[in-house]
Amino acid sequence: MSSITTVSSRLTPKSFATLTLLALMFAGVATAQVPLTQISTDTFSNTTSQHQTEVEPASYAVGNTIVSTFQVGRFTDGGSSDIGFSTSTNAGTTWTHGNLPGITKLEGTGKYDRASDTSVTYNAKYKLWLAETLALSEAGGAHGAAVLVSSSTDGITWNMPATVSVVESGGFYDKPWIGCDNTASSKFYGNCYVEWDDFSQFDLIEMSTSKDGGKTWSAKKTTTGSFSGNGGLPMVQPNGTVIVPIDDPFLSSVLAFKSTDGGTTWSTPVTIAVINEHGVAGGMRALPLIAAQMDTAGNVYVAWADCSFRTNCSSNDIVFSTSSNGTTWTAPARVPIDATTSTVDHFTPGLAIQRGTSGGSAHIALTYNFFPKANCGTVCNLSVGYVASTDGGATWTAPKTLAKGMNPNWLPSTTSGQMVGDYMTTAFPGLKAHGVFANAKVPVGSTLNESMETNQYGLADVAADEPRFSSANDKPVPNAHSDVPKRTKPHREDER
Repeated sequence: MSSITTVSSRLTPKSFATLTLLALMFAGVATAQVPLTQISTDTFSNTTSQHQTEVEPASYAVGNTIVSTFQVGRFTDGGSSDIGFSTSTNAGTTWTHGNLPGITKLEGTGKYDRASDTSVTYNAKYKLWLAETLALSEAGGAHGAAVLVSSSTDGITWNMPATVSVVESGGFYDKPWIGCDNTASSKFYGNCYVEWDDFSQFDLIEMSTSKDGGKTWSAKKTTTGSFSGNGGLPMVQPNGTVIVPIDDPFLSSVLAFKSTDGGTTWSTPVTIAVINEHGVAGGMRALPLIAAQMDTAGNVYVAWADCSFRTNCSSNDIVFSTSSNGTTWTAPARVPIDATTSTVDHFTPGLAIQRGTSGGSAHIALTYNFFPKANCGTVCNLSVGYVASTDGGATWTAPKTLAKGMNPNWLPSTTSGQMVGDYMTTAFPGLKAHGVFANAKVPVGSTLNESMETNQYGLADVAADEPRFSSANDKPVPNAHSDVPKRTKPHREDER
């Protein structure tokens, strides 16, 4: 049994025990449904990709504005018809959605065949929203052909994208992500950084820097020693140091590298932890890719799905590690969503940290996908959960269920399984969190019915009398190891 404990300063012994029992009974399972708002829909009708489908959201918040970007009209063998966006300027009350221009032929104003792997951020110096996209070409087989960055002053009207890098003949770009230096006192204030990898070069890590608000980008650079990795997420500290957590090319360990000179050079990666992976059921495409966020003081939090705390690797928890310098990292800690004896399988974390909070007072929001029963075989119930912490991850709330009842067969198919996304994110406009996630309903005839949704009302901070849980006494299972075969080749967009 897990050593989950409950802490509260305003409970009588009797009510404390009752709430603890109830929280443990219901932790990790579908409880009261949180009202949702659909924020986008697939408007494409091309016969070459799957509709109605929207997958893999990334979101970012500044003030009361939330911008989310995602794939629209997913192709089975990689990419989508275009990148969609949905933007709220009133902290999630109402939303405006559309498609990014200048990327795909299917959208009508671009030159590429497909789009994938999008992320979004804000550049405070230039007052611009920046959305990164992996553009795909179909010639010679669908492959990552270029990394692009679109800009907008309001998150609604978007400019034609700038080109970060175009792949060489025979190359295969994958998994880009963007981050910006938004600290006015940093000597690199306004710099933005994009990371991606080249599958054709064994997932070689590549980086590019912009110093003019994303208009132009430097020639690509590699790490010291030209290391490989997948799914890197640039986080920029207040002093301008860029820390990039990343998976190794086999998605079997978490690494991190950094730059202290504004992207001129990049260090050799260090190892944060080994990933022990439980194979997710339901024919799902559910990879142990990381999520990462940084608090106001520059502490980086990295989270991923891992079975190290479960006997026989029976299911995944969400675990996390933190660092103040990108070099030394804490041992992975388990987010105590439920007991280690539960049947719940958790995966695809999405992190957010409330702006202005840090260290032991950091307010963290975590969304994640889960199956209430890990060994559900082909009869599975995909759900989206939410937990929060107001003390830097020391204790966590009981979970809330944001969405539930998704049959994996209602999701778009890929060459590596049914897909809601390799990642998702959460945003903090002001004091209340909004998760953005794919939610699938019963198909309409032969047409799928999957869209981007969010919690209708922002999820408020933890109440003073709300039970909280700690996994401080939980230890990894000795000699823990994955229950699926290790990958023998690097991961790429179509995972073939």
